[in-house]
This record gives sequence, structure tokens and C-alpha cells, in this order.
Amino acid sequence: MAKRDFYEVLGIDRGADGTMIKKAYRKLAMEHHPDRNADNPDAEAKFKEANEAYEILKDEQKRAAYDQFGHSAFEGGMGGGGNPGDFGSSFADVFDDLFGEFMGGGGRRRGGRSSGQRGADLRYNMEVTLEDAFAGKQAKIRVPTAISCDSCGGSGADDPEATAICTSCAGHGKVRAQQGFFSIERTCPTCGGTGKVIRDPCKVCSGSGRIQKEKTLNVTIPAGVDDGMRIRLTSEGEAGVRGGPAGDLYIVLGVKPHPIFQRDGGTIYCPVPITVTTAALGGAIEVPTIEGKRAKVSIPAGTQAGRQFRLRGKGMTGVRGSARGDMIIETMVETPIDLTARQKELLKEFEEAGGTGSHSPESDGFFTKVKDLWQDLTD
Repeated sequence: MAKRDFYEVLGIDRGADGTMIKKAYRKLAMEHHPDRNADNPDAEAKFKEANEAYEILKDEQKRAAYDQFGHSAFEGGMGGGGNPGDFGSSFADVFDDLFGEFMGGGGRRRGGRSSGQRGADLRYNMEVTLEDAFAGKQAKIRVPTAISCDSCGGSGADDPEATAICTSCAGHGKVRAQQGFFSIERTCPTCGGTGKVIRDPCKVCSGSGRIQKEKTLNVTIPAGVDDGMRIRLTSEGEAGVRGGPAGDLYIVLGVKPHPIFQRDGGTIYCPVPITVTTAALGGAIEVPTIEGKRAKVSIPAGTQAGRQFRLRGKGMTGVRGSARGDMIIETMVETPIDLTARQKELLKEFEEAGGTGSHSPESDGFFTKVKDLWQDLTD
């Protein structure tokens, strides 16, 4: 009997991507698995057919050969990667992915026996000043962590050759457990996935291959970092167990509040008090900038409290080379206190000479609106 087209078997178009192929196979595998269809003699044949189709179409090279030559490209069994009716390979791969989604893992670890458990990731909270965040800095930190034992080289054994095959997994590093019609594979709890047990544990690390120690690291804080950003140092976390890969270290940055500047992304805000005379007559003031310099700002006559002036390119450094932000100066007109008798006299003369009215447009406009409102209420 001639084989059906593999795309037809999985019910997909020829332009389907890898995700669609896996999804279609997963559905058919769950539907026609023999353990779920003991009373249906056709289920096993359909399962094998779907398994063979998936074996070819999931591989880009095999799929290209199939698209060009059809079934003849794999005559003699060269394309199926083994017996097409073998449930283990494809179904286990897909099921492991599916199972990992529910259990929060990443499916089973492929590639045979594990060499050891991966070390844990570490977090280090680090505070920097706004000036450091602007310019960047080099910092030295001390992190308590687990490092590889020098005495045994991380193997956990006094004599690395004096090991025995794990009897729980027969040296495979994995054990299987049957749950319903599923066979679930997991890391062997006895040997930790290494497939071996230690006869004579290292006396320094008690067989773990690790010791606790404080590690000193040099860290580069790039310019432009913001509060809450993370810096990842690969393989600087805890050492792996018995030769496993090390985890990563994540440095979480916190930017300290500044006594003068306030930051919003790339923009820096700076409230600046000015005198009444400067606000009324105009003038020039000098303001500090984040790089430790001064910038001159011209204040026009009649400046009101809360007016903002933008200094372009005087804000925060951009992360990864992006453009530098701006600095916003906001004026605060300061009311004079502790006046002398002469100063009070001059202010009274100013008021009697018409120091209000058209010279104070905001207050004049406000009280005009209040007067109109009261008039509307009395009417």
C-alpha cells in the first residue's frame, strides 16, 4: 500500500513552520497513542504513520529532501532515524516539551548523561549615586558563594577514579517512572545525574565538590544605567555540583536619591530658586550640571514661578550609546524675608506707585474671575 503524503498525515500545509508541525504531531500522538486505544487496532498504525511523518518534517534537511524527491528520498530506511514505528524518540521529545510547560521546566535534558547539577544563580543588590549612573564606574564587590573545591577539583571524591556505577539508574543518570500511559524520565536522585557514586568522598567538601567562600569580583557599571536595571555576570554564580556548570550572578542596581537633581529616564529636573528682583527685572544665573560643571541660564524679565528652561544635551547619558537627554530648570521665585525698615518702605512706595494691577497679570486676572463669579451668584 502506497504511503500517504506526510503533510496530509499531519494535516498541515506545505508552508507550515516548525511550531505548527510539532503542534499537529502532538495532537495526533495524544489522540492515537496505543495505550489510550487498546480496543482500536487502527490506532497503532495511525500513531506510527504520524511518528514517521514528524521524524522527517521536523528536520530541515530531511524535509527539504522529502519536498524534492518524496518518499523515494528515504528508501532503505535512511531518513527515519530508526524504526518508523518506534514510539520513543519523537513522542518522548514532544511530551517532554509539553510536560515541561506544565511543571515550569524546560523538558528533559538531552544528550545523554548529565555531568552534574548546574549551580544556583545569585543576586547582588548594589547602590550607586546619580553621578555614577551618569558616568559609569568600576566597582569591586564581595559575594558569598559556593566555589569549586580545589582539593578534589570539584569531583567530590578524594580519588576521582575511585567511583562506582550508580545502581539506581545503572549508570544512565536518569530514571523512568510510569504514570498512566506516560513514561516520565527524570534525573536520578541518587547520583544527581552523573551515573556514578563516590566511594571515598572528599574530606574538604564532604563529597559535594563545593565549598563556601567569599569571592571578590570587579564589576563594570556602564554609563546611563537606571534604577532596577540588572547586570548579568555569566558563570559567576554558585559552582555546579560535581563538575556541573556554574550559575550566573545578577547585579541589581539601585540609584540613590540626589539632593538637587531629580531624574525621569534621560531627563534631569533641577528646581532653582531666584530672587524677586531677578524674576521681575531679568538677569542671568548659573546652575550646576550632572557632570560637575556649571551652565549659564538667561532669565527674561517678568519670569513667573514654575517657568521651565530646557538645556539640551545636559541630561543623563544614554544607555548603549543612545543620545544624551536634556536638563529642565524650573524657577522658584523666592519671597524675601526679614526685611529692613527701608526695604519695607520701598515696597510700600512701589505698591502706591501702581505696583499691582497690570504689573501682576496673574493675580489681577484671578481676582477678576472671582469677582465675576460672585456677581453671577448674587444675580
